[in-house]
Amino acid sequence: MDVYLPIAEVSVNAPLLLALGALVGFISGLFGIGGGFLMAPVLVFLGIPPAVAVASQANHVVASSTSSVLTYSKAGSVDYRMGGIMALGGAVGALFGVELFRLLRLLGQADLVVAVSYLLLLGSIGALTLKESLTTILARRRGEPARREPTRRPLWLYGLPFRVRFPRSGLYISAIPPLLLGVFAGILSAIMGVGGGFILVPAMVYILRMRAAVVVGTSLFQILITTAVTTVLQAGRNQTVDIVLSTLLMVGGVLGAQYGAKASARFRADEMRAALGLLILLVGLQMGLSLFLRPDDPFALAPGGAG
Repeated sequence: MDVYLPIAEVSVNAPLLLALGALVGFISGLFGIGGGFLMAPVLVFLGIPPAVAVASQANHVVASSTSSVLTYSKAGSVDYRMGGIMALGGAVGALFGVELFRLLRLLGQADLVVAVSYLLLLGSIGALTLKESLTTILARRRGEPARREPTRRPLWLYGLPFRVRFPRSGLYISAIPPLLLGVFAGILSAIMGVGGGFILVPAMVYILRMRAAVVVGTSLFQILITTAVTTVLQAGRNQTVDIVLSTLLMVGGVLGAQYGAKASARFRADEMRAALGLLILLVGLQMGLSLFLRPDDPFALAPGGAG
């Protein structure tokens, strides 16, 4: 059953979009990420303009993240104080990013910037995550002792002003680093349509040194607020949010995210990081290849017929 998307100006299969939303929602809940980095390239592959794909799928990120946060919150795995500070920075970053996105659209460069951003950012993050995870897995299988992660937190975290106590994360640090991480995530949300979890989760573990038990839930809490703000701004300033597309993706995303959050406890942390790293790397490469590959028959992409 095909439905017409008024803003994207294309027809797509509705059950396919529901299934896609559920799949990405499952991945979102499983890895503690927004899932937008995976959704946007698939929507572009289905023929939806990148600008519309980036803005519309943000609603899916909100829905799937909300569903996952409820599950993590019941287990006491969300630091709302840390997430709130990061979300404040995310709102500021989203405001700046939406204006930048609007400028790029006026210049006709939005699609190019989206593709290049995916290639460079996801390619590098995915490769580093995959390398670190595979090293850990291979060492474990060889029977080598687990490498102890440094427990000492960077001194600059304590040298900065505006220190705040985060009991659930086990931290007493400056609010500036979490705030800046949120700003960066907000910019990514506006330009790439992603929640930024694939960057926030490693940063919260290796830079802020948060307790591992609250990292995923806190990341998702920040993501849902930031992407909600981004969606409103994109709809108001750029008119690129397709409500039909967003609704179909949200329905599937809510269902999938619940199962993903529950399934996350069944896997080892290093195996999940390896799978996530491979997924991020492949998505970045696929989006980057779209810059160089052209269809065999370019006229096949033209809407309508010659008559």
